[in-house]
Amino acid sequence: MRRPESIAGAPPRGETDTELVRRVLHGEREHYAALVRRYQDELYRHARGMGIDHDAAEDLVQDAFIKAYVGLSDCRDPACFRSWVFRILRNLCLDYLKNIRQRSVPLEVLENEGGATLSPPEELRRALVRALAGLTVEMREAFLLKHQAGYAYNEMAEILDASVSAVKMRVHRAREQLRSALLEAGYTGR
Repeated sequence: MRRPESIAGAPPRGETDTELVRRVLHGEREHYAALVRRYQDELYRHARGMGIDHDAAEDLVQDAFIKAYVGLSDCRDPACFRSWVFRILRNLCLDYLKNIRQRSVPLEVLENEGGATLSPPEELRRALVRALAGLTVEMREAFLLKHQAGYAYNEMAEILDASVSAVKMRVHRAREQLRSALLEAGYTGR
């Protein structure tokens, strides 16, 4: 996603989500750009991690921010804007995956461009991408929210509309399946 280097009237970086949401709701719409810049890369990585191709992931992130902007007054706790917009993206991703029955990683992610020999870290990354694609959507999503986005279990439970114990179990099962898949692929280690 392209990020503007500077936006006229852009808020100082130190403003909290609560302050930015309040300002947008009070008519200072240009401050919404700071929220977009703050979270767009993280949301994009999550959509890609869910097995959605580059173009669709960018579209879904943009749609999530548009929905969030239109419904900003529905955000009950502006301090939790990040979780709220993640939940919007999550629902868009699930709908997208359901509508096209896409449950695997796009082929271009797995292809070895030009037949070049891959370095061990690149081979491991691709093995991990294949292993992630083998998880159920629920386990993949929980794993990515925990280990890629860095959410706490209680935040994840809110985003996923599940109990904390259910979320912990999804993450645990995802780790176990990923470990098994990587071991089967010949990767050993911690």
